Amino acid sequence: MEVEAAQPRPRESPIRLYFWALLVGLLAVANYAERFSGSKPLGVYSYSTFTTGTVFYVLWLGVVLLIARDRFDLLALRRPWSWRQALTLAFGVIVAILLWEYVVSLLPLPESPGKEQGLTDVHWEPAHEGAFALNFVLFAMIDPFVEELTFRGEGQSLLRFLGRWPSILIVGLAFGLALGLVEALLVLVPFGIALAWLRDRTNSVVPGMFVHGLFNGAALVAIVAFS
Repeated sequence: MEVEAAQPRPRESPIRLYFWALLVGLLAVANYAERFSGSKPLGVYSYSTFTTGTVFYVLWLGVVLLIARDRFDLLALRRPWSWRQALTLAFGVIVAILLWEYVVSLLPLPESPGKEQGLTDVHWEPAHEGAFALNFVLFAMIDPFVEELTFRGEGQSLLRFLGRWPSILIVGLAFGLALGLVEALLVLVPFGIALAWLRDRTNSVVPGMFVHGLFNGAALVAIVAFS
C-alpha cells in the first residue's frame, strides 16, 4: 500500500490559501454574529430551513470550487488508498468521538453543546415528516459533503506545506470556529481534528463524509426520538 510522505509538501499558490482563509473567516464572523444575536435556530420541521440551507450550501460550494479551479485534486474527493483500512479507521474515529462527547457531557458547562446548537427539546411531529426528511438530507448529506470538501479537502491540502500535524490541527480548529459556537467547540474541534487525521491516513475526504453524515444524522434522529 502506498504511504504518503510525512515531509511538508511544496506550498501551493498563496492566493488560494488567502481566499480559503477569507471564506472560513467570513463563515466564523457570520455564525458568531448569529450566535450572539440570540436569533432562534431554524427548525427541523420547516421547509424554509431546507430551502435556505440548500441555497447557502450551494453558494458556499461554489466559492470552494472557484478557489480550487484547475486544481480539483486539492479537494481530495477520491477513492481511499484502501477501503478496508478506511472502514477500520473510521470506526476508530467514531468510537473516540463518542467517548469524548461523553466526557464533555460530564463537564459543568453553562450550556450543553447540543442545546447551543438547538438540538434539544424537539419532539417527533408526524404531521411534518416531509419537512423533517428534507432537512435530514440537508444536515446528514449536503452539510457533510460541503464541509468536508472545504476543510478536510481544500483547506488541508492548502495547509500541508506546514507539515502533517500542523495542517491537521489548524483544520480542526478552523472547522470548529467556522461554525460559530462556544461550548460546542469542546466537541467540534476534536471532531474536526479526528476527521482531518482520517483524511490524512486514507488520502480521501470520502470516509470523513460518511462519518460526518453519520453523526449529523444520528443527532437528528436522537433528538426527535428521545426528547
